[in-house]
Amino acid sequence: MAIGTMEVLLVNAKGLGDTDFFGRMDPYVLIQFKSQERKSSVARGEGGSPAWNEKFTFRVEYPGEGDQYKLILKIMDKDTFSADDFIGQATIYVKDLLAVGVENGTAELHPRKYSVVRTDQTYCGEIEVGVTFTLKVEENYSEEELGGWKQSHHY
Repeated sequence: MAIGTMEVLLVNAKGLGDTDFFGRMDPYVLIQFKSQERKSSVARGEGGSPAWNEKFTFRVEYPGEGDQYKLILKIMDKDTFSADDFIGQATIYVKDLLAVGVENGTAELHPRKYSVVRTDQTYCGEIEVGVTFTLKVEENYSEEELGGWKQSHHY
């Protein structure tokens, strides 16, 4: 089994339906991978076209428990006086990304747009996300044993 880090770049969203009657909605995103969950900042007053430009890191084991290799991005509207509203969600399947990353040491899905759907599966906008997976190198090597060279991923 390989262990690595998956980095999720949450860029922005567009065309989200505004759920607030008064003012503009305050969207944020809950990002879930298996049992791990991360929460973005709240894009206060940005309504249906919020921008985050935030990075989140998840620990990944591949192959691991079960076969659910997907990122679920739940877009929520932060409400002050009531429960937060669910706007919609997007799903990104990352099994192929992880397989390539384990083989090559790293793999990347450049930022692109994914459809956001409501509970009834109707389209309600799009979210732009990039994902990178980096294989964790075995820790029983020291830099001296490797001749002081570090592998570079710059192209």
